[in-house]
This record gives sequence, C-alpha cells and structure tokens, in this order.
Amino acid sequence: MFKMFRDKIKLQKIDLYSFIIILITFGIDRLSKTYVIKLIQSQEREIFVYDFLNLTLNWNTGIAFGILSSNANLFYHLISALILLIIIYLIYLMVISDNSGKVIISLIIGGAVGNLYDRLTYFAVPDFIDFHIENYHWFTFNIADVFISLGIFGMVVKEFIFKKKI
Repeated sequence: MFKMFRDKIKLQKIDLYSFIIILITFGIDRLSKTYVIKLIQSQEREIFVYDFLNLTLNWNTGIAFGILSSNANLFYHLISALILLIIIYLIYLMVISDNSGKVIISLIIGGAVGNLYDRLTYFAVPDFIDFHIENYHWFTFNIADVFISLGIFGMVVKEFIFKKKI
C-alpha cells in the first residue's frame, strides 16, 4: 500500500513538472510576442539583428509556416477547433507517457497553446523570426514554433534512436 501511495505522489510530481513546463513555454512565447509586437510597431519597420536574422512582423492566419492561410471565418474557426482537439489529445498522450515523453510533449503543448491563444485573441498568429541567406528567406516563425519543433525533434529522436530493441 505504501508503494502505491509513493508511486501516486511521484506521478503527480511528474505531472506537476509537465504543467510547469507548459506554463513556462507559454509564458516565454507570450513575452516574446508582446515584446516584438511593441518593438516593431514603435520602430514602424523590421529590425535587422544580424546579416542573417531580421525581426519582422507577419500575421499568420494559416497553420504551420502559413499553410492554409485564409480569411474565411468558418474555415479559420474549423482549423482552430482542430488545433484545440489536437492539444487535448496531446494532453492525453502526455499523461500516459514516460517521464521523457512528458517533457517532450509538454514543449509541444506549451507552444501549441501559445499559438492557439493568438488565434483566439488576434485571429492570427504573430510570426517574427526571419532567418535568411542574402535574399533567400526561410518561413517566418515565432518562439512557440521553436518549442513545437524542439518537441517534435525530441519525439523523433526518442522513437528512432533511443527506442528499446526487442
């Protein structure tokens, strides 16, 4: 009985850590977006950081990298509802995952919640990180996208490199 009680406390502690990771990820995303939006609006132009990096504000109404951008309200809201369902499913996956899986999925959830918040608040997601080599630009993205990408990369590494062989 003591072992079951101890295991339940350990599980709750890990779930608390996952929740904290989600909150920190969401908070970093919100702070970065708020800061950059105010900075770019006050400068009224894009900001050159390095020869290969600009801060520029693009409002993305689509999904990843501006795919499926649309001004159609019904389509936009259907995508937002789908994103919410995916977040709910990710929460389920996080709960049933092992410790490393919980951390990885928490990063994805935190980023996804950050972008969903923007979709519901601004009806678009502010993307502002613009990597480029001369005139060849990568898709503009934000910090939430970085966390989502890190989480997906972590899932791939976990599944294909560290997966136990039977």
